[in-house]
Amino acid sequence: MKFKVKKNNLIIAIQTVQNIITAKSALPILSNILIETQQDGIRLTATDLDIGITCVIPVDIQEQGAITVPAKRFSDIVKEFPVEVISVATKKNNLVVIDSELCQFKIMGLAKEEFPKLPEFKDRKVVKVEQVNLKEMLALTSFAVSFDETRYILNGILFKIDKGVLTLVSTDGKRLAVAERKLNVDSDISVSMIVPIKTIHELNRNLKEEGELSLVVGSNQALFDLGGVVIISRLIEGEFPDYKQVVPPVSDNKVKIGRNQFLLAVKRAALLATPDYQAVKLEVFKNKLVISKSTPDVGEFHEELAAEYQGREMIIGFNPVYLMDILKNLSDEVINLELTDGEKPGVVRISGYVYIVLPMRIS
Repeated sequence: MKFKVKKNNLIIAIQTVQNIITAKSALPILSNILIETQQDGIRLTATDLDIGITCVIPVDIQEQGAITVPAKRFSDIVKEFPVEVISVATKKNNLVVIDSELCQFKIMGLAKEEFPKLPEFKDRKVVKVEQVNLKEMLALTSFAVSFDETRYILNGILFKIDKGVLTLVSTDGKRLAVAERKLNVDSDISVSMIVPIKTIHELNRNLKEEGELSLVVGSNQALFDLGGVVIISRLIEGEFPDYKQVVPPVSDNKVKIGRNQFLLAVKRAALLATPDYQAVKLEVFKNKLVISKSTPDVGEFHEELAAEYQGREMIIGFNPVYLMDILKNLSDEVINLELTDGEKPGVVRISGYVYIVLPMRIS
């Protein structure tokens, strides 16, 4: 194998696939990146056996072939090269030569045959999704994923396609986020799968503001083709909780308030939060919302915000992080916070999206 490539293009490709590689893998080959020549480019592949990522970039191919190289060492070498175009070639015994006219490195690689093969998705239906839509939906749901390994079913996002509608659902047991978007797909295509949070992070990193992605679902794996970058992931096996039972009907008891001023006030209140005293207090009056925080041996905070509200007066406590997560990811200038009473969940509801958060006891 031999090719010439622009340094910056190679760095971007390495960074795209390198993120999933764990520093201390049980199999040494999983610390490597597989490099394979194609017709007019090279494909870089990395995997941790749960998720695999490939990235294709154009290069000047002089000799076909394949090799695996240690990801971190190869990345560090390429970054430090003093010229913009470098040459990569393989020699006998898996020796890899990275050079230019003035600089040369030689490192040991491993044969392609030792690298795990990624699964193939043949004769499967393909679902097209606008990348910008999925990016927005992930931003509105990924923060509510649970990291409690004893509830592994909740360690990912439910992807559901039914009657031409894509629904993403996440919950950690204390809050629930549901985002929906209409798709241009055959109404008979039905999908229900739980995508692990590590895969979600990689999707978030690689999704663009334009173009489509192709989603292909296998028996216990899914493929996301973003054009140039392909992510293949194992799915979380099991039954996701019935989220529809949790979503309450629309309430008339709404606090209409500016999203950004609400966010900044909650941020200020959270400055006095401690692990033992997390909750911030919301007091709702006619056309006024009072946010306060009192923490023993730390201090107190109090702020009044103008709001549109005609319901009965109410006091309720929330984890400030759970409020900030939703407020910073919404784009609406004004939001409606639905409140029933001090012991019922708060709900933020906009077109195609519902966020439900349980209240906290105010100590």
